[in-house]
Amino acid sequence: MHASRQQLLTTLAHKSFRLGEFKLSSGGTSDYYIDCRTTTLDAKGSRLTGEVFCEEIKQRGWKAQAIGGLTMGADPIVVAVSVVSGELNGFLVRKAEKQHGTGQRIEGFREKGARVVIVDDVCTTGSSTVQAIEAAREFGFEVVGVMCLVEREEAKGRPSVEKAAAPAPFVSIFTANDVRKEHLLQNDDTEPGIFAVAATCELCGRPAVTNNPRSRCAAHNVS
Repeated sequence: MHASRQQLLTTLAHKSFRLGEFKLSSGGTSDYYIDCRTTTLDAKGSRLTGEVFCEEIKQRGWKAQAIGGLTMGADPIVVAVSVVSGELNGFLVRKAEKQHGTGQRIEGFREKGARVVIVDDVCTTGSSTVQAIEAAREFGFEVVGVMCLVEREEAKGRPSVEKAAAPAPFVSIFTANDVRKEHLLQNDDTEPGIFAVAATCELCGRPAVTNNPRSRCAAHNVS
């Protein structure tokens, strides 16, 4: 796995993944929750997100002019990719048209006919991703690809997004199972200390050298 991709996975598992009992926006319940914004709004996490998405777009050969998605899960991803790429413009899709001013739903880059990539942080039912795809096409963009940071692989999210995106492909950077495995690995007390890339010491904020059983720097690490 590419270094940036592995570091991003490690950060997601450390900062964004929680085990417990949670109610989802879809109305269902789950024994885990992934809040990607604690990673995509983190300084290092944002950079890693931008690098991984840019690399994926490049490898796919999509030759997009802009990247965007439904506010607010997509917002930090859009900014990170735009900044890291230095050439991909960003746009945000409102959940509804403004009731004042210009009344537009697409904010930021607005060039009809442009090739764009739609992004989202987590895909469960896929409804937010589908909304962004539909709004982008209604505006006049050509959707060439769709990406999410984490796919939960449930609630028929992938089929819904693939149907809405077609003929553009839908790509997930990680699955929820990928993040869960990494999280369990980081918190397995039966294993030797594991270096947590991009993690910080929970006591002083300096770079951590281990996250097992706690995120600690060299000064505060105890066996």
